[in-house]
Amino acid sequence: MLRGLYTSALGMTTQMQRMDVVSNNLANVNTTAFKRDSVAAHAFSDRLAHRVDDPAVQGVLRLFSTRPPVGPTAAGVFIDEVFTDFESGGLRATGSPLDVALVGSGFFAVNVTNTDGSEQEKFSRNGAFTLAADGTLVTINGSRVQNQGGGNIVIPNGVITIDATGRVFSNDEYVDTIRVVNVDNPESLRKTRGNYYTVTPETMMVDFTGQVQQGFLENSNVSAVREMVELVALSRAYEANSRMVQIHDETLGRAVNEIARRG
Repeated sequence: MLRGLYTSALGMTTQMQRMDVVSNNLANVNTTAFKRDSVAAHAFSDRLAHRVDDPAVQGVLRLFSTRPPVGPTAAGVFIDEVFTDFESGGLRATGSPLDVALVGSGFFAVNVTNTDGSEQEKFSRNGAFTLAADGTLVTINGSRVQNQGGGNIVIPNGVITIDATGRVFSNDEYVDTIRVVNVDNPESLRKTRGNYYTVTPETMMVDFTGQVQQGFLENSNVSAVREMVELVALSRAYEANSRMVQIHDETLGRAVNEIARRG
């Protein structure tokens, strides 16, 4: 009985964590180049419950403490990991010369200043760029877009053109090249604040073979309808587990009262 109480309570916690992930997806349905997250869960391995002090167990079986199984049980469901779906979103035309989107797999390399003042290279699919006061190409969060050498890109005044390889021109004069990287195993990346990604020791870098599309931005790959349907299903699962906790609690209360009266 107590096992059922704990299993149902654990189910409520798991559904709450899943709802947090789905709610975050819905909140970012209109965020440029946002990639939806999904939850992978697992259950404890099934275990055999054995009858203790069963009168049917006699002779040699009792001597060797062998008891017949009564069936498999599970201890509940746990969150295994939250993983990111890197499927590309659709492109939307903006007409802005500083808006660029990536066609195919890849990420823009940017230099991000952390809250502690340290600088760190991070990756992003969001190509909504702008110019700082000194002409430095930056993201909407103020992070500096890197060139092939890992430095800043400073663009002089003029008509800005960015070709399919990421080369930047001002008044048809070559200025610099945006650094675009690709990852062979994007599941190894870790999502951070600001819609950025950081590498891990398992990340394997490969050459970028896609294209840079000027005047476009990538949409989020979140489907609002799918997330809403999943949110409703998770809410019902949470309610079912909550009801089971209540039933177990009522059953335990009746059992205690009955024992007290008979005692």
